Amino acid sequence: MAAKVRASFESYVTEDRARIEALLHPDFTFTSPYDDHIDRATYFERCWLNAGTFEKLDLIEVQPAGAGCFVFYEGRSRAGNAFRNTEYFTFEDGRIRSVEVFFGLAPGTTPAKPEQRRG
Repeated sequence: MAAKVRASFESYVTEDRARIEALLHPDFTFTSPYDDHIDRATYFERCWLNAGTFEKLDLIEVQPAGAGCFVFYEGRSRAGNAFRNTEYFTFEDGRIRSVEVFFGLAPGTTPAKPEQRRG
C-alpha cells in the first residue's frame, strides 16, 4: 500500500498521467473539502490540472491502517504557497479505490479567529 501511495504522489509531481491511471481503480472516488466523492473522470477534469504545479510534496508519514493507508505531507506550490495535509487512501483489487483529503495550514501559520458572539 505505502509504495502505491508514494507512486501516486510522484505521478502528481511529475505529471505522469499514465502512471496514476494505472494506480487508480476504475471506480475510484476522491473527496476533499471542495469535492464530495467525485468519480475518476471528474477527478481528472478538476484535480489533475494541478499536477506539476508543486515545488515539493514531502511525505512525512505513510502509515498503513486497516484496509487503507494514511499519509501526512507538507507541500509548496511553485507560486510559494505552503500547506500541510493528511489523506486517507483505500484499496481494492490492488489499486487505489478512494482518497479522502483533509486540508491543513502551513507550519507556523495561525488561522484567523472566528468572531465571537456576544451574549
